[in-house]
Amino acid sequence: MQKIGVIGATGMLGHHVAKLVQSDPDHELFVIHRKNSNLSTISDLTFQARIADLDDKDSLITAFEGLDYVLNCGAYYPTVPRPLKEELNIAKKQINNFVAAIKENSVKKALYLGGAIAIPKSKTGIANEDEIYTQSPKNKSAYVQVKWIMDKIAREAGANGIPIVIGIPSMTFGEYDYGPSTGRIITNTVNQTLPGYVQGDRNVVYAGDAARGLLSACFKGKIGHRYLITGENVSMKTLIETIIRLENIDQMPKSVSLGLAKLISKIKITKYKFFGGELPLLDDTAIAVMSAGQFLNGDKAKEELGYTPQTTLEQAIRRTIDWFISQNYISKP
Repeated sequence: MQKIGVIGATGMLGHHVAKLVQSDPDHELFVIHRKNSNLSTISDLTFQARIADLDDKDSLITAFEGLDYVLNCGAYYPTVPRPLKEELNIAKKQINNFVAAIKENSVKKALYLGGAIAIPKSKTGIANEDEIYTQSPKNKSAYVQVKWIMDKIAREAGANGIPIVIGIPSMTFGEYDYGPSTGRIITNTVNQTLPGYVQGDRNVVYAGDAARGLLSACFKGKIGHRYLITGENVSMKTLIETIIRLENIDQMPKSVSLGLAKLISKIKITKYKFFGGELPLLDDTAIAVMSAGQFLNGDKAKEELGYTPQTTLEQAIRRTIDWFISQNYISKP
């Protein structure tokens, strides 16, 4: 019986990974969560709970004791406007704590869930895992910088013998996207509250497929290596059109320039900093994702892990919409 720990099981990808772990009779699921986590969202899972926090190294070391594998599906990303230095300090502390806990225990292998935004824009138009920033990215967005530094630390840890693999899912849609996170583009489009979108290229994967790829990367991946877990390459325009067609929506949102989106974001973030209120939807992270999107090549995961996506773009969107409806994120007449 393999004991497998999952950090971030209350999130979309973590939940799908945990379900996959639980479905194998040779696996025993351990959910590693913060003390104040809302576990009601994972009431469908059977697991042993271990309390820990990525900000607390000692708690992670204790939580990892006796585990064979650990998947960190709860990696840090900016959620509220903070100074860049503060964001980087949080990110470095959490990834270093994760690495230290792996080192202190006899974990066979661990997976860090990275972000495709840590991969530079490819000159060929389709990026792969070999694309690496040789220095800090010119884009000083907190999201870009945080994902870059965590990716760098994880790769260096692997190079130094720590049994860690980096799994990088593309833009992910699926059930259990409380918040929502990436699925916000779907809810806003269907609810017809999307003011506009920025043209660009994306790769979209269903969360269930991504979970299979991530688990395979943890079990089969080479230490210190990155693995892109991909679905379909698609333009943002086609993505929006697909959502609209599936829901029989008449009006197509307008595309806006990246420059205009950045200006609107800057105004809204400044307003939030001075006057508070609700967090702006068009924040620094959203702008970073819009500007850094690109097509992705998933051949490495196919060849080394045996991973191929099984869910089409339309199926992924349909399943996500149906789940959002069931959770009242989408209003139906």
